[in-house]
Amino acid sequence: MRISRPRRRRPRIESGKPVWLFDLDNTLHHASHAIFPVINQGMTQYIIDTLQVDLDEANRLRTGYTKRYGATLLGLTRHHPIDPHDFLKVVHTFHDLPSMVRSERGLARLVAALPGRKIIITNAPEAYAHAVLQELGIERLFERVIAIEHMQHGGVWRAKPDASMLRRAMRDAHVSLADAILVEDTRSHLKNYRHLGIRTIWITGHLPKQSRRDGVAAPLPGTGRPHYIDWRIRSLKSLRWGTRHGRLRGDTHATDSQA
Repeated sequence: MRISRPRRRRPRIESGKPVWLFDLDNTLHHASHAIFPVINQGMTQYIIDTLQVDLDEANRLRTGYTKRYGATLLGLTRHHPIDPHDFLKVVHTFHDLPSMVRSERGLARLVAALPGRKIIITNAPEAYAHAVLQELGIERLFERVIAIEHMQHGGVWRAKPDASMLRRAMRDAHVSLADAILVEDTRSHLKNYRHLGIRTIWITGHLPKQSRRDGVAAPLPGTGRPHYIDWRIRSLKSLRWGTRHGRLRGDTHATDSQA
């Protein structure tokens, strides 16, 4: 006999009350399609050229610093004499950005339909964030962009999922953490920020479905919905459905992926 678990009740969202904190890459557009491969290659080459290391060491530093600090840039600034602004500019320069940007159909309509304020918070640089938002046709829908340059404090570079950075950014934007809803593809960011009392939405539709492990394709782990995620969705369409019905509900048919 199958015993069904009672559904966890989700908080209702009052009309005009929420403050939506949107990540950018793999949240509002499909960065893994073309942009991320170019950025990763650019970061690796920058590390090779600047630190005079080989390819394997450059890749190790790039991925290791991202995992440890949330962004490769933070590890480079803390452990190596690099120019952070030059790094950001070089690795986020593209030959033809418009041809690389992909998103859900009707994205502008979906975002505009959400009640409340809307803010971008991204570990990407400001110029890149604005360029992508312009290509997506949704820049005007956000009251501000909190990019990695704005996350600095006391001369120290910071990035998601730094908790003190988010608290400070929300104070500057006059946002109560209780009103904030983070829509993000990276689970570690959601996990860290759930402890602050904000609501968390994991979007999986743009995530790669497989990883390479020792040269062999392997499914990404982390299926289901972890306890620190309030809603798991595949498409931004689910957000529109949730607000129309007075609350948000996870998409039970979401693709099993890991951020």
